Amino acid sequence: MTTYPIRAFGARPCTLVVCRGCCCGDARKNPGTDHAGQLARLRDAAAASGGRFAVRTSDCLGPCGQANVIVVQPSTEARRRGARAAWIGWALDDDATDDVLGWVAAGGPGIAEPPATLTLQMIPPPSGAVGVR
Repeated sequence: MTTYPIRAFGARPCTLVVCRGCCCGDARKNPGTDHAGQLARLRDAAAASGGRFAVRTSDCLGPCGQANVIVVQPSTEARRRGARAAWIGWALDDDATDDVLGWVAAGGPGIAEPPATLTLQMIPPPSGAVGVR
């Protein structure tokens, strides 16, 4: 059984929403990617972060042509500063996973600047995206 640290009511850490729907996480679409390994790395890093960031999965976030998609949601503190979620597409290799993990370890949107290579992978959220902005 996995346990998660309890956080203060209302305070939310930076959160990664990892798409694992019809295209993201699908070995038929991106056969050279270790999809299960990527998700395990993200979850392991979140568990080791002491509650500084969290990982969730979603069935489908929408931009299937840019799979794998990860949405980096800012922490409560960063939202108070005006930060918005960052949508990252084509997160298919260890380098992209490393960049995401490094950014969220530093605080994520509104707290730390993303690596330049990750900035190149940022995509606009699809119209109608709910709950992940």
